Amino acid sequence: MIEMRPIQEHQTEQAKQIVKTVVLEVFQYLLTEGSLDRHDPMLDIEQVRQHYFDNFGIFLVLMDNDQIVGTGAIRKLDDLLCELKRMWFLNAYRGQGWGWQMAQKLFSFARQVGYQKVRLDLAHEERQMQALKFYRQLGFYPIARYNNSLCRIFMEKLLV
Repeated sequence: MIEMRPIQEHQTEQAKQIVKTVVLEVFQYLLTEGSLDRHDPMLDIEQVRQHYFDNFGIFLVLMDNDQIVGTGAIRKLDDLLCELKRMWFLNAYRGQGWGWQMAQKLFSFARQVGYQKVRLDLAHEERQMQALKFYRQLGFYPIARYNNSLCRIFMEKLLV
C-alpha cells in the first residue's frame, strides 16, 4: 500500500538515504557520496521536528508499505513566504503522479498556514530537466536569486 504522511522521527535516516540515493543518481559523475555529505549534511532532516514541524512547516514521506520511496517538505521563509524542499522520489515512483499529489498536499498545508507564495531552487538545469518541467507545470515561474545556495535556478509560485 502506498501512502503519504508526515515523517516520524525514527524515519529520518531512511529519508536521508532516499535523498542521497536520488541526488547521487541525478548528479552522477558530478558528485560523490563524500562531497554530498560535505555540501549537504541534511541537518534539516536530522532535526526535522524543530526545523519543519515546530516552525510552521511540514515534511512528508511517500511510503510503499514500510519503506520511504519519496520525500517533500515546506519550510518557512517568513510569515507569507515558504520554500518547497526535499522533493525527491526513487526512480520507480516518478511519472506516476506521486510528485503532483505530494506537491498539492504541501501547497494545501502552506495555504492553511497562511503562506501566499512558495519558492524553490534547483541546482542544474540540464540534470534536472524533468524537475524543471514539473515545477513549471505546477505554476512556478523564474525569479531572481533569493538565497546563497549553490543553485542556479530560482522559482516561485503564488498560492492565493
